[in-house]
Amino acid sequence: MSGHVFHPGHEALHGITVVVDGVSGRRYVGRYHEVGARGLLMHDVAVFDPAADQALPWETYLAKTLKFGIRDAQKAITIPSDEVGGIRPLLEFES
Repeated sequence: MSGHVFHPGHEALHGITVVVDGVSGRRYVGRYHEVGARGLLMHDVAVFDPAADQALPWETYLAKTLKFGIRDAQKAITIPSDEVGGIRPLLEFES
């Protein structure tokens, strides 16, 4: 829904499961909460780090996440603003 706000009074992506492309190469999958002075706050977040997950390509990780859901790595994290590259709803990856 274009222009729909999940929770009135919050940003449009608030409460939506998103993929954040980090400039470091990491990808963060979790619920968008808000952008604050310290960065982007997310909840129930799994972090895909290609340096640590070399045996598992992003495409495979993403397919598993879409099929089985997010394996929570952290209940809440703040991604520093300078790490945030792009943000897309997870649903954009479904085919």
